[in-house]
Amino acid sequence: MNDGSHRLLGGSSAREATPGAPRHMRRKSRRKSIILVSAAGVVVLAATTALTYVGGTAVSVNNNLHRSDVLRDMKALPEAAPKLSQDTNILVMGLDTRVDEKGKPLPPEMYDALHAGDENIGGYNSNVLMLIHIPADGSKATGISIPRDDYVQVDGIPGSGPFKAKIKEAYGYGFAAEKTSLINAGKPDDDATYQAARDAGRKAEIATVTKFLGSVHIDHFLEVTMAAFYQTAQAIAPITVCVNRATQDTFSGADFKAGMQQIDAKQAMAFVRQRRDTTDPNYQFSDLDRARRQQAFIAAVSHQLKDAGTFTDIGKMQGVLDAVSKNIVVDSELNLIQLAQQARSLTGGNISFTTLPITGFGWSPEGASINTVDINEVQAAVKELLSPAPPAPATTPTATTTATAAPAAAAPGTAASQAPPASEDATQPEAAPSVPASNIYADSTGALQGGAIPCVK
Repeated sequence: MNDGSHRLLGGSSAREATPGAPRHMRRKSRRKSIILVSAAGVVVLAATTALTYVGGTAVSVNNNLHRSDVLRDMKALPEAAPKLSQDTNILVMGLDTRVDEKGKPLPPEMYDALHAGDENIGGYNSNVLMLIHIPADGSKATGISIPRDDYVQVDGIPGSGPFKAKIKEAYGYGFAAEKTSLINAGKPDDDATYQAARDAGRKAEIATVTKFLGSVHIDHFLEVTMAAFYQTAQAIAPITVCVNRATQDTFSGADFKAGMQQIDAKQAMAFVRQRRDTTDPNYQFSDLDRARRQQAFIAAVSHQLKDAGTFTDIGKMQGVLDAVSKNIVVDSELNLIQLAQQARSLTGGNISFTTLPITGFGWSPEGASINTVDINEVQAAVKELLSPAPPAPATTPTATTTATAAPAAAAPGTAASQAPPASEDATQPEAAPSVPASNIYADSTGALQGGAIPCVK
C-alpha cells in the first residue's frame, strides 16, 4: 500500500475500482461525490419497535436482510475494543455508491429520481457516519454524526502502513486493497471477490471510526446505500420537513419554501443532498449543515411515523420494512426482534443528535479539502455523550442570589439560542410562525432534540 494505491476512493466505476485509475479521474469522482443520509438505517431502528405488533413481518425482514460477518470477526481480535456496559452502539454507514448490493446498476427510473448520476459516478465513500447509542436503562438515546471530511488515521487495511485521509474514505481504501489483492492472487472478478472487497471496506471503516472515537465498542452496524434511502422514502412519503427560509439549488434539485411542508421521495433526496443555494450566494451551506439536515430528517421521520400510527399499521409497516431490507447490510449478529426491546426511545422522541467538533477547514497534502480535528477534543466529547456526568446537586438559592440572578441563557448552539430573535431583520431565517422557537436550529452546532419536526437551515 506504500505505492500510493491506498489513495483510491473507489474508482470511476463502482464495479471496476482499480488502484491504477488516473489522478484526474479520481479527483473528478471526488468532486461528483454527494451526501447520502443515514435516515434509512435509523428508520430500521425506529421501525423495530413496531415488530412487537407484526410478528410474521419481523421474522421475514430479519431473515431477508443482507448480512456480513466482518464485525463478529473483528470482535474476536485481541485488539478489539472491549464492551464495558450493556448499552448498544450501532454504527450507521451511508455509502455514496449508485449500485445495488451485487454491484449491479440500479433501474434507470431510480437514477432519474436520485438526480445524482448513474453507476459510473461515485465510489465507496462512507459519506454518512453516525453512531447511535441506545442506553440499556431506557434513558435518552444519542445520535452522533461524524463529519465525513475529518482528516484522520486510517486503520484496518492489511499490508498498509499508517496514512491519513478523510474518515469517509477508509471504506473505499479497504475495498480497493482487497479487490486488487484477490485479483492479483488469481481470483476471478466475480461476485465472491466483490463481496469480499465490500467486507474489507466495512472492516477498514469500522476500525478507523472505532479508533478515532477513542476505542468505542461497536455492537452492530447498518450499511445503507443511496437506493435504500430512496426506497424507504418512497414507502413512507409524504414526509413532513421544515426549513428556516426558502431555498433553491439546481444541482440537487432542491426547491423548498420556508416553514413546514410535505415532500415526496425525490424531494427527500434533494433535502438531504443540498449543499448550496443557487439563488443567493451569501446563503452558505457546508457538510456540517448537511449533517444537521440528516439529523432533522431522521427526527422528522421517526416523529411522523409514530404520530400517524404507522408503527401499529401492519400493512404500512410491511411496506416500510420490505423497502429497507432490499439495499441494506447489517452485521450477522443483529437481531431486529431483540433490538426492538431497546430501541423504543427512538420512536418516542427520546433521542438527541449531535455533530462532533472540528477545529476548522484545511487542505490535505494531496490538495483535497478536509476538516481539521483535535482528536483529544473529539474523544472527550464522545466520552461525555456516551457516559454523561451526573447533574450537580440542586442548591437552594438565597434571597440575594434570587433577586440578582439573570435569566438562564441557553448554551451556545442549543435550539433555544439558535431561534432567530424577533428584532432581527429580514436577512435572518424566515421560520414559519407555527414552529416553536425552541425547535428552530439556525446552524449545525448544539444538540438537536427528537420528538418533533425540527426546522433547520
